[in-house]
Amino acid sequence: MTNLYSLDLIKNIYKKPNFSSEITSQIIYGEKYKILKKNKDWVKIKTSFDNYTGFINKNKHTKFFKPTHKCYKLKTRVFHKKKTKKKPEFLPFNSRIEIKKNKGGFAEFEKGKYVKINDLKKINFKEKNFFKILNKFIGCRYLWGGKTFKGIDCSALIQMFYFFNNRFFPRDTRDQIKVVHKKKSLNSFNRGDIIYWKGHVAVCIDKQKLIHAYGPRKKVLIMNIKNTIKRIEDTAYLKVKKISKI
Repeated sequence: MTNLYSLDLIKNIYKKPNFSSEITSQIIYGEKYKILKKNKDWVKIKTSFDNYTGFINKNKHTKFFKPTHKCYKLKTRVFHKKKTKKKPEFLPFNSRIEIKKNKGGFAEFEKGKYVKINDLKKINFKEKNFFKILNKFIGCRYLWGGKTFKGIDCSALIQMFYFFNNRFFPRDTRDQIKVVHKKKSLNSFNRGDIIYWKGHVAVCIDKQKLIHAYGPRKKVLIMNIKNTIKRIEDTAYLKVKKISKI
């Protein structure tokens, strides 16, 4: 199976090969995947970063791609050499691009398409401060299966940190909870602690507060840790299952 790289800014992954099916995740520009099966206008794919499978409607892609940089802003504006009446386009955070040439603070990544060099980091750059990444998504709407500025869910919010640092981490909460190491105590919290419930996850930014993509509030936000635990237990009848470290 040949490696392909998506050239669509954002592409939905569906559970089944039709638009009425559940959206389970997304691929973004420069993300690598393999085709498992073709079905007329649909293809079943497996993403290379986290081995996630699902269906996408046929997309723009290339085999010939050597990513040199990745987008560090939540939304990286795409500039066109020729004037266009189209709405502004943005590459999502974590998009991988191959810079063809640099000029005057701009980088050409496709013919006639440019981004600001200051919006990028080199492909091997690592961000050790998880909050710098998660904080970018504050205020973004909650979207099941989403992982961009247009919408993101709780497990993708955590995964974005690992994806940016080129480290494997599963897409879904049920799989994440299987691979993380368990802390002994479920009662004390520190910066970087990942709190797992069945079907939900959040990260502590200090001893009192956490950040998460919270469905009932329909956005990414910071909340008090103990109040959140109580709220989830009272409304969803879920208790904390596991605490790990990011």
